[in-house]
Amino acid sequence: MLRVRPANERGYADHGWLKANHSFSFAGYHDPEHMGFRSLRVINDDTIDPGQGFGTHGHKDMEIITYVLEGALEHKDSLGSGSVLRAGDVQRMSAGRGVAHSEFNPSAEEPLRLLQIWILPEAKGLEPGYEEMTFTAEEKQGRLRLIAGPDAEAGAMRIHQDVRVYASLLAKGETLTMDVNPGRHLWLQVARGSLTANGQLLAQGDGLAVSEESALELVGVDQAEILVFDLN
Repeated sequence: MLRVRPANERGYADHGWLKANHSFSFAGYHDPEHMGFRSLRVINDDTIDPGQGFGTHGHKDMEIITYVLEGALEHKDSLGSGSVLRAGDVQRMSAGRGVAHSEFNPSAEEPLRLLQIWILPEAKGLEPGYEEMTFTAEEKQGRLRLIAGPDAEAGAMRIHQDVRVYASLLAKGETLTMDVNPGRHLWLQVARGSLTANGQLLAQGDGLAVSEESALELVGVDQAEILVFDLN
């Protein structure tokens, strides 16, 4: 079963310096039909103006993944972490029993675009943690590159949930097939470009919930960048 979440039906907020698209209910956007998918709770597609960002704020009991698409992200947190991430960089923050952080676009000229993802953890009150990694275009081109999972296998980041997150780049006509194990579910998020998934055409911003399918065949239409979540 395939269920499309069209980009133009997502929640949208324009804060002037921040343009945010919400695949699931978030902050002032509430839709009881879109509260998440399995343990995947939030996918926000944010564009942040130069020199702007989020001041210090707190999180608790959430696995937070930030996937930088364009520009630079300056991060500081109460764990002592501080760095600037750029396109291709991925950040994982386990908020656990509590962490505070800030996120800014340090550029004076270039906008920042990122996907911020929240996943419900396997337990509450975990030890907070932080990790960042770079995944090159070569690692993702024409394949599903594991970027996060419960065991940090294959050089991926570790998250505290039975979820595996893959990133991929697909050129026009490039094909990938992903087997789906019984009882598992997939969420596909199109970061940019377009592709087909089991024949369903998807474009930038679209999401796709996949259940009761044995495989997912992906075919690039226009240089696509995607994330795929394998969920229990």
